[in-house]
Amino acid sequence: MIIDVAGSEIIGRMANQIESGDNARVNARQLIDANSENFPVGSFLIAREFRPHVHAFYTFARRADDIADSPDIAAKEKVARLEAVQRALAVDETSLPDWALPYHQSLLETGNSAVNGRDLLSAFIQDATKLRYRDWDDLMDYCMRSAASVGRVMMDIHGEKNADIEGSDALCCALQMLNHLQDCKKDYLALDRVYLPESWLKEAGGSVEDLALGHATPAVRNVIDRCLDETEPLLKRAEIMPGSVRRRGLRWESAFILKLAWALAARLRREDPVAGRVKVSKAGWLLCGLRGVLGAW
Repeated sequence: MIIDVAGSEIIGRMANQIESGDNARVNARQLIDANSENFPVGSFLIAREFRPHVHAFYTFARRADDIADSPDIAAKEKVARLEAVQRALAVDETSLPDWALPYHQSLLETGNSAVNGRDLLSAFIQDATKLRYRDWDDLMDYCMRSAASVGRVMMDIHGEKNADIEGSDALCCALQMLNHLQDCKKDYLALDRVYLPESWLKEAGGSVEDLALGHATPAVRNVIDRCLDETEPLLKRAEIMPGSVRRRGLRWESAFILKLAWALAARLRREDPVAGRVKVSKAGWLLCGLRGVLGAW
């Protein structure tokens, strides 16, 4: 599962077509499912020159995530497919599937390393077989690969060699945890995955089965609040990160996402994600965007 704070429509509205070249290149826009879950990359705040690379990476991440989440593919087959792509990125690009070719071409054009893409694939491989997480550290290890890798790719694409990478990691891990809290019920019912610390649930006197109920039990509410208690310091650590970004568009994008994350965290404090999906309103989105851009001007 890749981070989803933006909602399903942002990439569909903002994605531009990657210009086709030789046969090794694929129209990434055609590969993007505009109705799918997404993370907030590829926005109109990103400079036009970088958008093809962002969209190529998004396509790569989206299709790999689709394999990991597919109910129609056995876990063993998911692992085999994703590990094959992971190996091909490192040593044998000729065996890459079509959906990974735009990302590979982007790496060739920019000279960036495939390490972050391979880290992301390792998280998807884990998703295929690991359904529970022991504690907070176990979750953070997953978030570093499933989310922080995305932020690092964005920094690489923009050539941000001197940006606050630790702040970017903190923001991306926070976004991932907020997404896990948003979707805690859906992930359990649809995929039997629980991205909450199992030890905390047990300490609170609850169980994963509580996520199937119509509302959060006191035990589940306790765990949600503990996760927010750990997530908010990550957001505080990320506060200075946008100011370290040289490229104006990415700086604005980062500041906007940070404001959006704070707004979502506040809603998760007040509302019950087991009773229904908690999200930021359209008005809240607009306000976060204005505050983020103006604050990072």
